[in-house]
Amino acid sequence: MQRYLDVVDVGKAFKGTTVMSNMDFHVAKGELVSLLGPSGCGKTTLLRIIAGLTSADEGDVLLGGRAITGVPAHKRNISVVFQSYALFPHLTVADNVAFGLRARGMAKGDTGDKVIEALELVRMQDYADRRVGALSGGQQQRVAVARALIVNPALLLLDEPFSALDRKLRETMQVELKTLLRARKMTAIFVTHDQDEAMGVSDRIAVMNAGKIEQFASPSELYARPASASVMDFVGLSTRLFGTVTAKANRQLTIETAHGAVTAPGVLAVGTKVTLGVRPELIRTKTSENGNKLSVTLADAMVLGSKTQLHGRAEAPDRLLCELPGMGSGFRPGDRVTFGWNVADTLVYEAVA
Repeated sequence: MQRYLDVVDVGKAFKGTTVMSNMDFHVAKGELVSLLGPSGCGKTTLLRIIAGLTSADEGDVLLGGRAITGVPAHKRNISVVFQSYALFPHLTVADNVAFGLRARGMAKGDTGDKVIEALELVRMQDYADRRVGALSGGQQQRVAVARALIVNPALLLLDEPFSALDRKLRETMQVELKTLLRARKMTAIFVTHDQDEAMGVSDRIAVMNAGKIEQFASPSELYARPASASVMDFVGLSTRLFGTVTAKANRQLTIETAHGAVTAPGVLAVGTKVTLGVRPELIRTKTSENGNKLSVTLADAMVLGSKTQLHGRAEAPDRLLCELPGMGSGFRPGDRVTFGWNVADTLVYEAVA
């Protein structure tokens, strides 16, 4: 794919505290990318640096092959949808959407057709004359997107755009916005701490932690092959156990945990402290002779509509989790259950000291 946005060795510190260093990645033309991570990991600072709202201490940002590091924000042709939407409550929907055009020098009388076209994209054309303050959260979000798109930006940045919406509306807006951006072949970067949101809207996800990108990959690769235990924990759920390698042979490890011995693929040295994980849908309660098996006492069996989660009793930071399809598992708290899974499905990481 064609490289379009390049962030090259960007670093930033506030009052002597480094919030990111050697930030280096690229985004392809037409790609939808999410910056995913916990609060304070640097994702919003990075977004603001790309937008030109915050200056980098070092490094460069290139858009379409052109360095924009020294270009003022209003000359970068980058639109930002903020978490608060930053709409003008005293203006109508139409005037809010037209604001970017008028800021670029277009006369008020010439903005009408473009405003209606932008509102039609987000199905808000019938609300053009209403005050923004009279709109629901979802409607305001649509207006903010229309205002961002009307100027035909080279890049669209979205900072937690769905955080103020309830879950059902948030999921609806995620689908609608992804469809809209796809249709317009828009390059966009989302900032979010919501893993489900990132998985749903993104072509690739940059998982950030402490000012660095730990893994930048497709949603499916992040889920199936997380590069670290922290990525595994942040992207999806998992059974997670801590243990020590007690034997190794033929590229397989024997790991002793608080719940029994587990076999895993790997070449770590005997005596290594490790974190191991298994995605819960890969764990079965009807086990064969082959593979890993742990005897578990259930702490809870949670029916979640189309699936049931079985939570085993475990002392923190261990976690025992199995996910079964359907609502009829029949398990109850206190039941003794065997969790079983294939050796190849075990993820192993050297424990961080």
